[in-house]
Amino acid sequence: EIKMETEEICSSSRPLLDQQTGRCMSTQAMQALNDLRRNNQLCDAVLRLEDGGTFPVHRAILSSCSTYFRALFTTTLHTSDKTDVLVPGVSSEMMSLILEYAYLRNLPVNQNNVYKLLVTADYLCVIGVLELCCEFLRSSLKAENCIGIMKFAREHFCTQLEDDATMYVMRHFVTVAQKSNELLELPLEEMCKVIGANELNVKSEDTVWESVLRWINHDPDNRKMHIVDLMKNIRLGLLETQYFLENVKDHPYVTNNEECRPVIIETLRFLYDLEMITQKDGEVQTPEIARPRVPHEILFAIGGWSGGSPTNYIETYDTRADRWVKVEVDPTGPRAYHGTAVVANSIYVIGGFDGMDYFNSCRCFNAVVKRWREVAPMNARRCYVSVSVHNDLIYAMGGYDGHHRQNTAEKYNFKTNQWSLIAPMNMQRSDASATTLNDRIYITGGFNGQECMNSAESYDPETNQWTLITPMRSRRSGVSTITYRGCVYVLGGFNGISRMCSGEKFDPATNIWTSVPDMYNPRSNFAIEVIDDMVFAIGGFNGVTTIYHVECFDGKTGEWHSMSTTRPPPN
Repeated sequence: EIKMETEEICSSSRPLLDQQTGRCMSTQAMQALNDLRRNNQLCDAVLRLEDGGTFPVHRAILSSCSTYFRALFTTTLHTSDKTDVLVPGVSSEMMSLILEYAYLRNLPVNQNNVYKLLVTADYLCVIGVLELCCEFLRSSLKAENCIGIMKFAREHFCTQLEDDATMYVMRHFVTVAQKSNELLELPLEEMCKVIGANELNVKSEDTVWESVLRWINHDPDNRKMHIVDLMKNIRLGLLETQYFLENVKDHPYVTNNEECRPVIIETLRFLYDLEMITQKDGEVQTPEIARPRVPHEILFAIGGWSGGSPTNYIETYDTRADRWVKVEVDPTGPRAYHGTAVVANSIYVIGGFDGMDYFNSCRCFNAVVKRWREVAPMNARRCYVSVSVHNDLIYAMGGYDGHHRQNTAEKYNFKTNQWSLIAPMNMQRSDASATTLNDRIYITGGFNGQECMNSAESYDPETNQWTLITPMRSRRSGVSTITYRGCVYVLGGFNGISRMCSGEKFDPATNIWTSVPDMYNPRSNFAIEVIDDMVFAIGGFNGVTTIYHVECFDGKTGEWHSMSTTRPPPN
């Protein structure tokens, strides 16, 4: 059971906050009124229910949180002489909870009562209870119940909850398709709407096809004739040719339905044309059956060093379409060797170097409205800075100010737009890299002004303390670090002699570093990110020149794959 309360501390008297009015009343006063109600003192109305329940109440209290009761008590339907009120369609159990909220703003919402409570709150127009129920259901979303919550919210006009549940279905469709029995109960129209959505988050259309088969197999006699309607909502042109031929084209549901022939022919024509044109390095117009779905994660490559100078060029990578697209540049000019962080739909670009000056300045790009703005500067200039995020706070560590490698560190709160210093690291380091895992921040490698480092340390935000951990197997400056599958992965870097393609991972449970498969390309000072459960290594320096190569590591197979390269910025 989850106890959900709207109580907030507004002063030393611990008042209760009404979410609708924002006004406070002390706990003591509300408790006194509730005691009066329980003892039937100073009550001016009695609620009578169909199940025999009776509840003496104060009209003013109920009117303050319910437009239903306000209308009832302030119109000709009710007079001061008529104190008994029949409330149909509400049980004593639910009325007790509604009254507890009305008097105390305190409500024990749980899985056993949330649905009845929401219906009752909707009927009695108690918006505060309605919002609490919606929040409980929102926090309870999982693969097994998200479709049921989506339908329930729609039936009761809880628009925001319906949108959130729908988005959960879209974002977690792979798991939903495997675990949800509710998916099997969807009517045809609703199933088509789900699998046809541009927002459906699937790596491969195989998942969509297999979910269709699972849905049909739940009631094959009545559903197999709908195969053509379902196929029209699958991006069949995105399937591997071999998979399409073996699993779709020759499936009995398809071969036994003549209406499927045009869909099969269109897909075969597209797949054949695509293979022919790909061999000739040409382009083919994308039909509806092959239109990529909207990616739920987008990779941003911001600035950096290109050729012989810094750049302000920015591009994004769409994993669904495997392509890079140019976006807005930062109008303040180029920046390289900076740190980046994402908090609340905004990308923060921290510190860096423009070829002349070392920055303590920070820029913020709102990815929704595509707008740049300046935010508070750091306390120190930091080029080759390491950046990580924990609990929506941005941590900037080490770096180079043009004179010294630093061991200082600081954190930024976007809500207050302020930087504050934290405990210094045990070692000076620039060209290091940081990540967050299990409520600790890990920083690895770097350069101390004399040598490339293999040391690493972790920071505990609760105690504000840094602790050295087991050193890496290799010295790595210009290294890239990322949290992946419960471990700290470090890749590439410069060991003092050459750029490396090797990598290793640290398991906090064992305090041991182990090797991971080598990248195809040696690189240092490159970008790294996890998308679709794969580690992407982007750009960097190979010892001779900056590179555009992109590759990704699949932890399931232990293999690296080459991806579309970034595009060189225009001259």
